[in-house]
Amino acid sequence: MTKSTKAGTDDRSKMAALSPFELKDELIEAAGGGAVERPANLSMLNAGRGNPNFLATIPRHGFWQLGLFAMRESERSFAHMPEGLGGFPNREGLEERFEIFARDNKGVPGVDFLRAAVSYVRDQLGLSAGEFLYEMCEGILASNYPVPDRMLKLSEIIVGQYLRREMIGAHPFIGEFDIFAVEGGTAAMTYIFNTMRENHLIEAGDTIALGIPIFTPYIEIPRLNDYRLNVVNLEADVENRWQYSKKELDKLRDPKVKAFFLVNPSNPPSVKISDESLEYIADIVKERPDLILLTDDVYGTFADDFVSLFALAPKNTILVYSYSKYFGATGWRLGTIATHRDNVLDRLLSELPKDVKKELHHRYESITTEPDKLKFIDRLVADSRTVALNHTAGLSTPQQVQMVLFSLFSLMDTPDAYKNALKRLIRSRKQALYREIGISFDDDDENKVDYYTILDLEFLGERAYGRDFVDWVIKNTEPSEVLFRLARDARVVLLPGRGFGTQHPSGRVSLANLNESDYVKIGRAIRTLLGEYVDRYNASSGKNLDKSKVL
Repeated sequence: MTKSTKAGTDDRSKMAALSPFELKDELIEAAGGGAVERPANLSMLNAGRGNPNFLATIPRHGFWQLGLFAMRESERSFAHMPEGLGGFPNREGLEERFEIFARDNKGVPGVDFLRAAVSYVRDQLGLSAGEFLYEMCEGILASNYPVPDRMLKLSEIIVGQYLRREMIGAHPFIGEFDIFAVEGGTAAMTYIFNTMRENHLIEAGDTIALGIPIFTPYIEIPRLNDYRLNVVNLEADVENRWQYSKKELDKLRDPKVKAFFLVNPSNPPSVKISDESLEYIADIVKERPDLILLTDDVYGTFADDFVSLFALAPKNTILVYSYSKYFGATGWRLGTIATHRDNVLDRLLSELPKDVKKELHHRYESITTEPDKLKFIDRLVADSRTVALNHTAGLSTPQQVQMVLFSLFSLMDTPDAYKNALKRLIRSRKQALYREIGISFDDDDENKVDYYTILDLEFLGERAYGRDFVDWVIKNTEPSEVLFRLARDARVVLLPGRGFGTQHPSGRVSLANLNESDYVKIGRAIRTLLGEYVDRYNASSGKNLDKSKVL
């Protein structure tokens, strides 16, 4: 082996320790791109990140038209001054003036949607159309602080209806829940980990459980010096269609496990937890009423008949949801945290030792006269601004307005036309990819979501070519060699499955961010590379495996 070759191998070995999202930049560079490469570089096929190449247009049109109407309302206040001054919208007559605006602009993209949205809010949700329009106009003008800071009043009700429809559906649900509007699902994770630590619900040395595979930061955050948590992995198995066995779920019965964090549908397998497993977890919670659950359900809207764990165990579950993927809105940074108004977090806070309660009393006494009664979700809000800046907490109001318009767009789409179009789009891409790779098996799993697909090389290779071939590949390749060869030779970028906690060598393919013809090219590149490994194996072993065999 030459010195340069050995150095390259050593470098790839070190890179295996990187987060998959950091390794992605190295793979992009190997493919001849830059770390901030955009899809405009058509010669490189980057299926490594989940940013979709589709987006919801109708509620965006509505946003811009609402902005124009709100500007008219603002300019009415200081019409006598030519220097470009505006004021707050005027509540009086606002609904009538909106009707005139909608009538005068009938047929303009977004206007009919806004008119329908106002009607839906008034007639279906039973809210004041005038108050709704005022909240939306003031919000889109960003002329005031977010009040209430956790979420604007009517916005919380509307987003709550959206979450009920998409996360709970027809499942029985008793009681109400509170919502904190946050800067995407990543902010939700940050705030939740931080507030649980600050309030002694998790402390250094405590044990939590993770549903593996999982979005990598859930693996990385507990290791940080900020938390230093012990982690028990509940491993979903590719041979079990990426479901958790009862043996794995039974790990939650251990009283040392304080919390269970999961992404549902999973990332990267993109499979929703079966109804049987959800019910099994809910039964465990009945035996362990102190167990805290966190379910990150960003991909739930891509699933058929999705029901969140929040629906089955609402008092123990923190629900995290992001609008980023479903509406193609990663740049908007729109997310929510929801907790039932009767929840285990508040109960555990009330049961803390007196000295801890005293410490927390001092922490929150500057924002409330009764800090001991401050709910967990309101502590999240305060901690998100280091408590002292609680008076300026809250997601920016234009972001909340877009969140509301996304929610209303979905609520009014009773036949699920938008949702079904997205499902057809990504599933057609998967079929194109698998066809070109040569993967053929029954795809009748009702729990598959297909936002991503994970190519488990060990599972597929063993099924097609036998265990000896798989063992040879593992022995004779570095952990990330296949990914770097795809990047260098075919300019195809995938993410390593092991970075998400998978047990076998694998690659995550996002089915959301490229066109169908691109997945055909990726499939062919993977098939070509696999054929080269079969040729090398045949040459070294004297075997004669058929590289054209269907996986």
